[in-house]
Amino acid sequence: MKLVVSHIRKAYGGKEILRDCSASLDGSGTYVLMGPNGSGKSTFLRICALLEKQDGGDIFFLNGKSPLRQDLALRRRITLVLARTGVFNTTVYNNIAYGLSIRGLRRDEIAGRAEKALAFAGLDRKKNQRALTLSSGETQRLGIARALAIEPEILFLDEPTASVDQENTAMIESIIKSMKAGGRTSVIMTTHDREQAERLADNLLFMKEGTISKSPG
Repeated sequence: MKLVVSHIRKAYGGKEILRDCSASLDGSGTYVLMGPNGSGKSTFLRICALLEKQDGGDIFFLNGKSPLRQDLALRRRITLVLARTGVFNTTVYNNIAYGLSIRGLRRDEIAGRAEKALAFAGLDRKKNQRALTLSSGETQRLGIARALAIEPEILFLDEPTASVDQENTAMIESIIKSMKAGGRTSVIMTTHDREQAERLADNLLFMKEGTISKSPG
């Protein structure tokens, strides 16, 4: 699935956040969007994830050359993990199983997907622990595992290692690299860490003052 963003604009309270913002993401590998705080990276991801509406311009998800309807079926093929993941006051396992149950999956399929996602994120030994007792890094990994359990074709990650310790940062980066190796899910993420971007990116983009370019200038 390919994502094409064409000349989108977004403003809050009269302040322009995105202006004439365009990008073509062909659905392969990992795209990393860099830029300083306040440059519009998070707004761009929310709009691309169909959680927020742009003021102008267009967003297209394509299978081949055909644009897909931006309906519930499409929304279930993409997902966004925020920089600060929210969790339910229940077990780690139930946090992952909930999103699968509301999609109507069978109990055995829910269990299979949840166990696989937990193992992938290195949380299988924590599955019966209350999610609210996890560290910030473990919580972020839970958010990624919860997203991966629904098997998205595009996973948006907003600053996935912000305020996360070095050990969990390394684990999250390893998860992202493993997703790329698996080839099933494309990753579009933001970061302000240049070294991290160079470690993870197949395609590196830069945002400055609400526009996207392929060079930092």
